[in-house]
Amino acid sequence: MSEHLGDKVKRLRRLNGQTQEELAEASGVSVDVIKKLEQRRKSSASLPTLHALSKGLGVELTTLLGDPPGVPSTGEAEPPQLVAVRRAISPMLFVPPPEPQRAEKLSLALLRAEIADGWTLYHDAEFGRLMEQLPEIITDARFAASVGGDDERAAGQAALGKALQLGGHLAIRLGKTDLALTSLERAMDAAGKSADPLLVPMVSNSVAWAYQRQNRLDDATNLAIYAADSVEREHATDASGVRVWGGLLMSAATSYARSGDYERADDMMRTAEKAAVRVAKMPAPEDGRLVSVFSKSSVRIERVRLAVQHGRPEEALTLAKGMRLSQDTPPSWRTWLLLDVARAHTDVGNAEGAVKALESLRRVAPTWMRHHTLAVAVVRDLWELPVRPPGLRSIAEFLGVAV
Repeated sequence: MSEHLGDKVKRLRRLNGQTQEELAEASGVSVDVIKKLEQRRKSSASLPTLHALSKGLGVELTTLLGDPPGVPSTGEAEPPQLVAVRRAISPMLFVPPPEPQRAEKLSLALLRAEIADGWTLYHDAEFGRLMEQLPEIITDARFAASVGGDDERAAGQAALGKALQLGGHLAIRLGKTDLALTSLERAMDAAGKSADPLLVPMVSNSVAWAYQRQNRLDDATNLAIYAADSVEREHATDASGVRVWGGLLMSAATSYARSGDYERADDMMRTAEKAAVRVAKMPAPEDGRLVSVFSKSSVRIERVRLAVQHGRPEEALTLAKGMRLSQDTPPSWRTWLLLDVARAHTDVGNAEGAVKALESLRRVAPTWMRHHTLAVAVVRDLWELPVRPPGLRSIAEFLGVAV
């Protein structure tokens, strides 16, 4: 079972030699909130609070967030699958790229299909399977970027950029943000050598996300806005351009919200939602899995998430009510929505509504739910209620909360 947030805060605070009062002064979080967390009277906290605590503790946000673990975080040696991903992202120096280890001839069409399938695994939270497949994909893409004529190499660089971008996203999910930035920097270099004008801003969006995870909120905001402005100037009339622009706008809004400017973030998200309505009327890109995840559903899901994370549960539930998810909404986004709705119901005191959302989440993503810190925290908060709602015990036992 994942470590309780309060136990993490206490452990890290003591490692720093800080008192609760000193942590409160360093983070700007009240001593009362810190005490409630450490005494396990509170199992979760808003995202701005987590940002503030991580800054006061001198750790990355991922240390407190506790995303679904894909690799052990106990200090033990990394598993072979992750080592293979590292080697693919950062191959041994001063050697030529290895030739593809496959019987059939490598084609760019096949490579692009494999990269698209890799993104599908990522959005399905199949991180273990993706770790197994990604090294060969990156190796093949690196080879494709180094052979053939100018046009072929440029197309290979585009494939390499998308493969390394995927490696960066996977590394972020595994809590390896330094590896993520290494992969994304190399993705940016490949994107610049490709003939795809939207690839650099797409990778920029990924870099902004990595910066967010490192509490570099100003850097994340500035990068997302800069990239969004360039896309808006040059690609505002085609569907792929609007999707990339919308994704960058959402990223900038998230950074503003995490910095405490929720009103500005909400205004940007409303603008993004209008753009999503417009893009839905445009011809779809050839393979949307290789473009930004941007639709009416994704924007609304992100608005729900920001409202929950910033202490506006009633607004979150209003936004989520009656939502119809588009078919291209990745399963991982659907699971996030259910978890956010459960959190919002918990915050407004509707325990039965929270349990219903958690039951739905258990049906669609049981493994994801079992390993997710926020899901466990929400169930812990419900378990401490004087009167437990029907159906909670089964979920609590499933997550290892019931004792």
